[in-house]
Amino acid sequence: MIDPAPAPLAAMALVVENGVVAPIDPHAVAAYAGEGFVWLHADGMGELDVMDLPDYVPPMAAGALVAHETRPRCDEIDDAVLINLRGTAKEAAHGSDGLVSIRVWVERSRVTSVSRYPLAALGKVEALMHAGKITDGGDFVSLLAQAISKELDPQVAELGDELDNCEGMLDSGDIYQLRRRIAVLRSQAIVLRRFVAPDRDALAAMAQLEFDWISKDDRLHLREAADRFARMAEELEAVRERAALLHEQLTDLRAEMIDQRSLAIAVTAFIFLPLTFVTGLLGMNVQGIPFADHPMAFWGVVAFCAVIGAGVVGWFAWKQWLDD
Repeated sequence: MIDPAPAPLAAMALVVENGVVAPIDPHAVAAYAGEGFVWLHADGMGELDVMDLPDYVPPMAAGALVAHETRPRCDEIDDAVLINLRGTAKEAAHGSDGLVSIRVWVERSRVTSVSRYPLAALGKVEALMHAGKITDGGDFVSLLAQAISKELDPQVAELGDELDNCEGMLDSGDIYQLRRRIAVLRSQAIVLRRFVAPDRDALAAMAQLEFDWISKDDRLHLREAADRFARMAEELEAVRERAALLHEQLTDLRAEMIDQRSLAIAVTAFIFLPLTFVTGLLGMNVQGIPFADHPMAFWGVVAFCAVIGAGVVGWFAWKQWLDD
């Protein structure tokens, strides 16, 4: 076991006894022997160490709680559960994807949670605890999962809405700007799905655990949150596939635009090719050029070039090269 240590950085502890919620000294959580429910939370800000955690947390779980890199998971350890989830950050500046982890050690009457950066959903969980909705570990995790999924759901829906707007701008928007925007949306969808799908699996796994402190209502809430994460994962997958399809369409539009411009250049060059030959031939500085001294020779050459140009344009029109 880990030796007792000072409370973690920015630690907060609450205890529920007889329906009354009150703060408790974080140092006293390990020694608490009442019949109530205790929640100890620490925002580590990247400075937590295993030695900062209370001694009742097993070494393996303590290492997982303070790990620098983690992914959503759910593990049953003796009579407790270690569950890691990812949710929306309270401050979007933390991380390019805006998601932060919360690691939770769940027992019947005690929960110890650690987040390296503030999680947006924790404020709702604390409010629910003050409202008397949380009386054991099962209540805590089920309501935390619902709060996280509800915070993340609008963010996923916004990606789909922005992609719909990009689809509507295919014919009238700037192709190059649209490609950049669609690439950003696709990247965001990939990053979010990387954590949303494991969140679903972790919650589904906890709903299957055979602990008597996970009530029927808790299991329903866990499954509901897992279903919401599953729907978000499917929507993110759809966003990723639609973004890839739109990117291909924009690539085709760009290639078509280049082809049209190349055709216009080729037609123009083909029109002036015989005219260049005629003017080059008549522009030679040699004796014997017909009608060199005739006063209407210049206008005759201009008329001849106009006829040639019109003939070339007519030939292109007959071949339907100008229809594109």
